[in-house]
Amino acid sequence: MRRLRGWIRRAVAPIAGGRSDADIDAELRSHLELHTDDNIRAGMTPDEARRRAWIALGGVERSRDAYRDQRGFPMLDAIVRDIRHAARALVKSPGFTTTAIAILGLGIGANAAIFSVVNAVVLRPLPFPDASRLVRVWHTPPREQFPGVTRFSVSPANYLDWQAESTAFEHMAVYGYREANLTGRGEPDALQGAGVSSEFFEVLRAAPILGRVLGPGDEDPVRSHVVVLGEHIWRTRFGADPSFVGQAVTLNGEPYTVVGVLADRMRFPLRADVWLPLAWNAEERAVRGNHNYLVVARLKATADVRQANAELATISQRLERQYPADDKGWGAIVLPLQQDIVSDVRVGLLVLLGAVACVLLIACANLANLLLARGLGRSREIAIRAAVGASRARIVQQLLVESSLLAASGAAVGLAAAAWSIGLITKSFGATLPRASEVALDGRVLLYTCIVAIVTGLLAGVAPAWRMTRGDAGEALKQGMGRGGSHAGERRVRNVLVTAEVALALILLVGAGLLIRTLAQLRAVNPGIDPHHVVTMGVVLSRAEYDKPQRAQFSDEMLRRVRALPGVEAAATIDSLPVDDGGSMQPVAIEGDAPRPLSEQPEMAVRAITPGYLDTVRMRLRDGRDFTDADRDGRPPVVLVSASTAHRFWPGRSPVGQRLVLGLLDSQPREVVGVVSDVKVHGLQSTDTQTIYVPYAQVRQGYETLVVRSAGDPMGVVPAVVGAIRSINPGQPVVDIATMDSVIGESIAQQRFAMRLLSAFASLALLLGAIGIYGVLSYGVRQRITEIGIRMALGARALDVVRMVIVEGLKPTIVGVAIGVAGALALGQALSSLVFGVTPRDAATFVVVSMVVLGVGLVASIVPAYRATRVDPLLALRAD
Repeated sequence: MRRLRGWIRRAVAPIAGGRSDADIDAELRSHLELHTDDNIRAGMTPDEARRRAWIALGGVERSRDAYRDQRGFPMLDAIVRDIRHAARALVKSPGFTTTAIAILGLGIGANAAIFSVVNAVVLRPLPFPDASRLVRVWHTPPREQFPGVTRFSVSPANYLDWQAESTAFEHMAVYGYREANLTGRGEPDALQGAGVSSEFFEVLRAAPILGRVLGPGDEDPVRSHVVVLGEHIWRTRFGADPSFVGQAVTLNGEPYTVVGVLADRMRFPLRADVWLPLAWNAEERAVRGNHNYLVVARLKATADVRQANAELATISQRLERQYPADDKGWGAIVLPLQQDIVSDVRVGLLVLLGAVACVLLIACANLANLLLARGLGRSREIAIRAAVGASRARIVQQLLVESSLLAASGAAVGLAAAAWSIGLITKSFGATLPRASEVALDGRVLLYTCIVAIVTGLLAGVAPAWRMTRGDAGEALKQGMGRGGSHAGERRVRNVLVTAEVALALILLVGAGLLIRTLAQLRAVNPGIDPHHVVTMGVVLSRAEYDKPQRAQFSDEMLRRVRALPGVEAAATIDSLPVDDGGSMQPVAIEGDAPRPLSEQPEMAVRAITPGYLDTVRMRLRDGRDFTDADRDGRPPVVLVSASTAHRFWPGRSPVGQRLVLGLLDSQPREVVGVVSDVKVHGLQSTDTQTIYVPYAQVRQGYETLVVRSAGDPMGVVPAVVGAIRSINPGQPVVDIATMDSVIGESIAQQRFAMRLLSAFASLALLLGAIGIYGVLSYGVRQRITEIGIRMALGARALDVVRMVIVEGLKPTIVGVAIGVAGALALGQALSSLVFGVTPRDAATFVVVSMVVLGVGLVASIVPAYRATRVDPLLALRAD
């Protein structure tokens, strides 16, 4: 224990060095006086007595150093002294210090902010026990029917077969989205409900913060009116009342008993607000051809994803042979749940992380150049230290401590900037970012930032430290204070750093340029409708509250009242908006073609619309007629087809009067009564525009989106439209109110956000690169004052001096552009999933970006070149 206390005292001694040094000095003076008194009593004169006392002690400085080494760790003590010296030196140079910390703060802050998102979304395990064994199970559809689609939702009967026959899973559960209209407690709201099987929470092992979760027995129709609330709903709608469990809430017009509250960190599916029992009847359990559900499972401890995939492949082959009409060509795939959740944003996030890494490297190069420039005024100081015995390693240590202290200060500023920007980043991603609520500056982000700061300090300090200790100390002492020689080696180091900055900046600018062109291409895409002056809103009609005839009556009355409102030009409904990557996909059989089983029929988008929808969104009727109020339930079933659908099935002839069957709706043939213009139904990037439209009155689904065209500002009619809906049913929720322009804009939100961030990082990189070029040339002009003075004294014109300086600045810029172009060509494939309408090697983008970088390099060279022409030859020669 005594030894441990001794080690602890030695470790903390350097930190409390000021007080201990004073104690050491007092003790040494006491010893010196005692020795002097003893010598005087021995007959020596006072001067001789003091001299002998000094000799006996061996000198105060040596004794102090020896004692300091005994009470602490010499290396740690030296580092602490270097930190204090560096702090004093930086305080004396506020301009340099502020600039360096600002540069590093931007680089480190950008890294910390993006890494916090990557950490929460990609790296951090899901918040469930033993989350690595959680997987999602998908169907893989036939390639002929779904070209390019690798995952598909699951049908009830196939899920039940997987669950019964598989042995690789500990538990398997199914879930699907359900409407959950909340009424009776404040403003009515359409919550996102998840209907889950009894094994769902057992698979996740999710524990509630109050009450219990759903389990076996809750699927019984007698007990199925129970619900688990999400924490956010419990807090915002019910005041976080701890006694709320056991109380009733009204969902879809029926009472449900709250049995538990689930923490937001365990929220799954990610958009779920409430969880309800999934109670299939016998008819629903037998469905194979309709795929509307998702499956989550937990692997056994003895199984892995590869084994699970092999097992499900065998089961799928058996089902294909047993049920060819529904399952021919349908397989299954098992994916780790976390990988599956983040698959859509993983590439974009990693691209952004690589971009901020480039920004940080540029910041390192800029700091190294600043330190080299600062070293111009410290060459005499370094030479003196070397002359009095300081080793090269000791000087390098001091210089690296200084750069590391700058990096630590930059990290502190960067963390503050990251904390401020995280909310903006997650908000910009919108609903496309999974696990957005978990993004925070946690311990892993802080550790990452510390490591980045240490590496940054070392990287930025190595080149200046190496260069500043290579010179001849004697030569440096001969030169005037604050002046250094013109060293070709030093210029090469600085030019290499500038070249690296320019190359990295060009790579980022190429990436930003490609995304800018992508966004321009997407905005130029014709969605097939006129989105201006159109507002949309979701109206969820509960199946429990409204049967099919009642839904028809509600929809008809809603449209009648909305169309009568002042400022409303047209109104209609559709089940899924254009460019929304969702909606129903159904197999289609053409009457007269050879009969094909459901599993082999082509699938395409099917949308339910009301009469007047074409006029509301300004779609064109190319042939035949539009739907009318006469196309109702009980009348002959009809459809409209898009122009691309007509060309696919009836090339060269009119499809009007032809018939087709939508097998998932019913087996009745439906007559084609019209052909309409093509619309982007699966996003602006999709080339698939094949769509079939059915009258809403003949299907009457539970969810419909009201589309209203106004004469002026579309948001201006929203209060009146909502009021008209609530006048029919005061408890009817109206959700997702947005203009059609914003709906289309949201479909390209991921590209727009990536473009903005990458453009910001690229602009910052270009600015830092310009600062680097300017700093190198300014430093070079300062070093070559005598040379420039001689040139001008011998008759050189100002234009010649300007040309010389600019050429010197453009040399590393041109080399950096060449390296950057090669790097951008090599890394362009990383952006292939984000670009549209351009190739990752788009020549126009590369040429424009290269010209911009060269232009910035030229501009950054002009000021130093102008200063070079202001050199007075007489003063320059006299100073030498």
